[in-house]
Amino acid sequence: MDRRTFAILCHHLRTIEGLKGTKNMDVEEMVAMFLYIVSHDIKNRIMRRQFACSGETISRQFNAVLNVLLCLHELLLRKPEPILGSSTDERWKWFKNCLAALDGTYIKVNVSALDRPRYRTRKSEIATNVLGVVSQDMQFIYVLPGWEGSAADSRVLRDAISRTNGLKVPQARNVVERAFGLLKGRWAILRGRSYYPVKIQCRIILACCLLHNLIRREMPIDPLEQAIGESEEDNCDEDESVGNDHYTH
Repeated sequence: MDRRTFAILCHHLRTIEGLKGTKNMDVEEMVAMFLYIVSHDIKNRIMRRQFACSGETISRQFNAVLNVLLCLHELLLRKPEPILGSSTDERWKWFKNCLAALDGTYIKVNVSALDRPRYRTRKSEIATNVLGVVSQDMQFIYVLPGWEGSAADSRVLRDAISRTNGLKVPQARNVVERAFGLLKGRWAILRGRSYYPVKIQCRIILACCLLHNLIRREMPIDPLEQAIGESEEDNCDEDESVGNDHYTH
């Protein structure tokens, strides 16, 4: 995230949702601390040394930023727009009226020993099955974390569709895989084994998706996307999945 985007984020949190600094920490420092934790997966004990704050202060400010950031979902979640018949985008012009693409991904979570069998994936990882719906420009339109890793994708999709004000976009995938790749590449807290309770981790997942959208919206060039794109080109001969992608009108 560049300085301009960081300033925009702090402005939104302060003026739209009322995030306030404290006697010893202003809004910019609170937000910087939050971003540092989610981007590098830094533990509380390390943060205590680096920010010269108590563990209780760090935890309180982290949750304050998290709660306010989630309130920006109406602003930061992308609104779906159909592909126009006049589109010249080589990847999308064939899918007139397509609204979005969807797929799922696993993100590791921390659950009690009693719940671990339900969250265990086919690869024996303890994770939540996250459903994501993504626009052409890889911004998230809809995100549903929280389902157990053992849950089938079809079951998660049925749940999303059946909810009040739930998902109205049916199935598709390629662009979602790229968006999830950027999401996990940018926020290390989504890659390793979580030390937060599962409910907090699911809120962190949503927050990271909103931050992803802000970056996509405000930064003309995303260095991470360029790096991933170069890596994909180097390994394109090994990729067999593109021919199986599906898009929906």
